[in-house]
Amino acid sequence: MHAFPTFASRFQAGAAHSACLAAAIAAAALAFPIQALAQGKPGEPEGSSWGLGLGAGVKQQAYRGMDRDTKALPLLQFENQYVKVFGPGLELKLPGLRISDTQRLSFGLIGKYDGSGYEAEDSPFLAGMEERKGGLWAGGQVKWENDLANLSARWTADASGNSKGQQFSLGLERSFRLGQQFMLSPRLVATWQDRKTVDYYYGVRAGEARAGRAAYQGESGVNTELALRGMYLFDRQHSLFVDVGVTRLHAGIKNSPLVDRSSESNVFVGYMYRFR
Repeated sequence: MHAFPTFASRFQAGAAHSACLAAAIAAAALAFPIQALAQGKPGEPEGSSWGLGLGAGVKQQAYRGMDRDTKALPLLQFENQYVKVFGPGLELKLPGLRISDTQRLSFGLIGKYDGSGYEAEDSPFLAGMEERKGGLWAGGQVKWENDLANLSARWTADASGNSKGQQFSLGLERSFRLGQQFMLSPRLVATWQDRKTVDYYYGVRAGEARAGRAAYQGESGVNTELALRGMYLFDRQHSLFVDVGVTRLHAGIKNSPLVDRSSESNVFVGYMYRFR
C-alpha cells in the first residue's frame, strides 16, 4: 500500500530537481541570443524564433550529505517581440525604451518554476525534516543593454506560497565576440534573499531538531555568483554552449546545521537547433 506513494514522492522530487536544472540550462543557453553573433546593436527588431535542443547539467548544492545532481534534459525555446519561453520560465515583454543606437531599456513580467528544496530521503542528515517544496516564482525585471556591459535587476516572489519569500538580484554581464562564431560572456550576480526564503529552505523547526541538528531560524542575506558562459555557433541554426558558475553563500545559509559548504557550483553544457 505504501509503495506507490513512495514512488510518486520520489518521482515528484526528481521532476522538481530536473525542472531546476532545466531552467538553469535554458537560461545559460539563451541569455544571449544567437542573433547577437550576427547583429551588433541591442534592441534591433527580431522576428519569431524557436528552438529545440539537449542539455546536461551537474549541480552541487550546499546541503550536508547531498550528492551532485546530474541530469540530461530536452530544451525548448520560443521568442518573439511579445513573449520569451525558456524551459520552465516565461517572460511577457513590456514596452521598452531605446535610448540610443547602442543603449536600450527593456522591461518584462517573469515567471519560473524553481525546483529548490529537498525531501528527507535526499540525505541522511535530512532525516526527520519535513519536505521543502519548490514552486512558481513571479515578478518583474528591467535590463539596460549597452555597448560596455549589460545591467539587469530582477524581483520575484514565491507565488506558490510555500516559502512566502522574496528575492531581488542585480546582474552585470559583458560579452566578448571572437569572430563571427564564438562568444564569451562573464557575469557577476548578487541576489538578496529575505528571511522567509532562507528560513524555509535552510531553517530547522523546533520539532525537527535532533542531536547534532539544533533548531535554527534563517536570516536574510546576499549570495554572490561568478560565472562564465560560452557559445559556439556553427551556423545560424546549430550551436553549442557551456556555462560554469560558483555561488558564494551568505552567512544566513552557511550557519544552518543543514549546510556544510560555503558555496554551490554548477556546470551546464548543451546543443541547440533553432528554427526560423
